[in-house]
Amino acid sequence: MTDSQDSELFNLTRAEIESHPTGVIVLDRGGTILQYNKAEAKLARREHVETVGLNFWKDVAPCTAVQDFKGRFDDFAALQGNAVSRFDFDFRFAWGTQAVGITMIRKDGEEPITLLVTVKSVAG
Repeated sequence: MTDSQDSELFNLTRAEIESHPTGVIVLDRGGTILQYNKAEAKLARREHVETVGLNFWKDVAPCTAVQDFKGRFDDFAALQGNAVSRFDFDFRFAWGTQAVGITMIRKDGEEPITLLVTVKSVAG
């Protein structure tokens, strides 16, 4: 993803997030899911309607390495100004491992943090 694509994402509407082809999760700083698009529901094998309002760390991603991801998220949430961070991460679930690329985006002055999730591989 380029810097111009980052800039575009800062301005996506709620409807555009829902129809975005990449998995998108919008979290508050405590990890409560504010928005969860259909692409992410398919990637994570979770119903998106039932996922909004849950805590991402406790209810959605309770895998073995999630505390490392939460630490990155907490550090990112503490930054000031517009911020973008990218990293790769492996989620290990009962049905297999999902290797993903994660982009965290926060617009200056706004509470929510947007996560873009792109699948790199899935191992059963």
